[in-house]
Amino acid sequence: MSERAVVFRVGEEELLGILHPGAEGARRGVLIAVGGPQYRVGSHRQFLLLARHLAAQGIPVFRFDFRGMGDATGRQRDYEEVHEDMSAAMDTFTQQVPDLREVVIWGLCGAASAGLFYAWRDTRVAGLVLANPWVRTDEGLARAYLKTYYLKRLFSREFWVGVLRGRFNPWTSVQSLARMTGAALCSRGTQGDSSNPEAPRADLGNGPLPDRMAEGWRRFDGPILVILSGDDLTAAEFRDVATAAPAWKGLLAEPRVTLRELPQANHTFSRREWRDRVAAWTQDWVQTAPNRGAT
Repeated sequence: MSERAVVFRVGEEELLGILHPGAEGARRGVLIAVGGPQYRVGSHRQFLLLARHLAAQGIPVFRFDFRGMGDATGRQRDYEEVHEDMSAAMDTFTQQVPDLREVVIWGLCGAASAGLFYAWRDTRVAGLVLANPWVRTDEGLARAYLKTYYLKRLFSREFWVGVLRGRFNPWTSVQSLARMTGAALCSRGTQGDSSNPEAPRADLGNGPLPDRMAEGWRRFDGPILVILSGDDLTAAEFRDVATAAPAWKGLLAEPRVTLRELPQANHTFSRREWRDRVAAWTQDWVQTAPNRGAT
């Protein structure tokens, strides 16, 4: 069966999704949620190509536009305001593929965060694939800059050659480093996060974004695949939070969690070799991950 467009509704708004049916009788599928200001095709056709790869292996896929994005009507919403969109997409996906019993949510960046906020409340969600999850806070970003940018520059021959030849102003770099260090030393969570302060908090409290995501992680009892890029600030922030924040203690080491890393990859896995590796990891994990509650 060929892929086809499906129009569905959330209240008075129309949303558009693309169904990739996969194999007849398939019981586990993948719902691709879109993060950030983009639509269902994804950067450099990332989501389209991922969906076609999975469907060719028999896995049904549904990718769709949130309200206010792509071909969907309504105002644009952030990752904490899309629960109704996710639920409607789940309803539509399971209606279009009658044999479907389990759905894995696949999300990049803010869509990974949206998946954590949503998954625990819907028993149809069999698992989560979280690619470079968004846990942005001001101090978290500062720490990521310190670890991934400033330290590399300090040990970079090119930087010091540039300083000696007058191409770089070392005082400017020192001032910038001092600002970042001050932000990084702030108590974790005291500055809050960069999401909409008036957005609904998904019944996970009103703490900083990383703490709310950790709570969503705990409430979801299914398997989780985490995919991280090595050349990405968002992934660097997540690593720092997942390994050092008290709210995340032990979560990444749980037996139900599979961690995969691409050391050279950027945020959207823009090279074919990176994209293909992510697709292969996703396929293998979706086909072999245990049922929810069995981990």
